[in-house]
Amino acid sequence: MTPLPPLREVIARHGLSASKALGQNFLLDEQLLDRIAAIPGSLGGKQVLEIGPGPGGLTRALLRAGAHVTAIEMDRRCLPALAELGEAFPGQLRVLEGDALKRDHGIEGPFHIVANLPYNVGTALLVGWLGGESWPPQWASLTLMFQEEVARRIVAAPDTSAYGRLAVLAQWRATPRLALKVHRSAFTPPPKVMSAVVHIVPSAMPEGVSARVLERLTAAAFGQRRKMLRQSLKGIDGALAALDARTIASDRRAETLSVAEFVAVARALTL
Repeated sequence: MTPLPPLREVIARHGLSASKALGQNFLLDEQLLDRIAAIPGSLGGKQVLEIGPGPGGLTRALLRAGAHVTAIEMDRRCLPALAELGEAFPGQLRVLEGDALKRDHGIEGPFHIVANLPYNVGTALLVGWLGGESWPPQWASLTLMFQEEVARRIVAAPDTSAYGRLAVLAQWRATPRLALKVHRSAFTPPPKVMSAVVHIVPSAMPEGVSARVLERLTAAAFGQRRKMLRQSLKGIDGALAALDARTIASDRRAETLSVAEFVAVARALTL
């Protein structure tokens, strides 16, 4: 392996100031980056998708771990720095230019997703990866950096202030955990908030439940979370009858329902 220059030197040489418009905050601590790359377990010879690699800090950690990385980057200023990484790790890195929300990654077979996600698209990407009727998904695990507030919403338990639609979508057929907290000072430039890495692995999908129905149900329930279910769900045909059939009181609020209760109502609406 060709010795790599320090990340600060790479950023300075290519003039890669972080773009606020693209939600960029660069991680430069190589030990921390290696810790993040280790969260999914051994990556030797495995396929990894990385979104928004920027100057390639996390990318080099993944490559050092032996992964074969497909990186999607829409900031073309970063492409020369990533090309240098490709030369240092022959055959291990493929860089695709474009918007990860709009383009296909073209990876065949199971793969891991590991990313310091741009804050402005992180939640949208996650909801996309968690959605769809086909399950288990192509991805074997998600290891994703979020603002700590968002990370806590993903792993939240019912009847807590952080519990909401994101928790249900992440937990009804997958298992998320808060893997690592990251101080704001670890980034360049430092964001205004703390960050955290969430690790998610797919689990068994409950039978007889449509993901589309569950997504619609939770969107309605939490879209007016301070209202009772009899109000927030009245626009969904059959929802109130499904609550009654499962002895779920319609005067409850969405945040008091467990993931299992949401799944039970969604199953009734799916049939």
